[in-house]
Amino acid sequence: MEERPGTRRPYARQSWPPARTPKTPEPAGEDPLPPSARWYGTPADPHPRRLPRWVVRSLTIAGSLAVGLSLIAGAVVVVLRAVSPEPAVQVVSDALAGVRLRLPEGWAQRPVAPVTAFTSAAADAAGGAMVMAMPGPPLGGGSPREAALKASELYGRLLLHGDTVSVAEDAAIAVGGATGHARAVVAQYKDVVNRPAYLRVIVVDRGPRTLLLVAIAQPDDARARAAIGQVIKGATVG
Repeated sequence: MEERPGTRRPYARQSWPPARTPKTPEPAGEDPLPPSARWYGTPADPHPRRLPRWVVRSLTIAGSLAVGLSLIAGAVVVVLRAVSPEPAVQVVSDALAGVRLRLPEGWAQRPVAPVTAFTSAAADAAGGAMVMAMPGPPLGGGSPREAALKASELYGRLLLHGDTVSVAEDAAIAVGGATGHARAVVAQYKDVVNRPAYLRVIVVDRGPRTLLLVAIAQPDDARARAAIGQVIKGATVG
């Protein structure tokens, strides 16, 4: 049927199914991702890649070994501290004089007493302070103080040779549970070479016989006196 001029068809005949509009290709050089991905970045993989089992097992074993070695090292340090011996306390045992002297740190026993008749001696490392012991004569009806006075005069002349001598102590004392008397003197010198010297004599009453302790320090100072006092205080009379 011919179409008359000036007339139009109510609708154009279309084929079924309708033809699909060809998809517009992506611009060259643009990442083919959805708009959200372009805006916020590439989405993360919800299933991250796992390490192989042998790698995980090796790391676990290495960590266990490191922890075990650290524990063993700590235990060794604790054991060494526990079994390390304490510094031995030096003791001078004088059977003839009947006394035991506990020496402070830095002191040692002298192999031979520097003064005749003394049976034992101990001195500090510097040699400035010394304590000597010997069995004393019987009191013979006298007192420990009288014996201490005589001994201090004797050893003051023999050991000090001071230009002037002053009394620093004259009092009763207890040594190792036994009673006695202590007398100390300080010697001064006129020359500038010799510094003041300290002498302390202790007579301990032991019944039929006595114990004589003589301590000397030169130069005289508080440290030397304290060390001598420590030796006397720690003495045990047998």
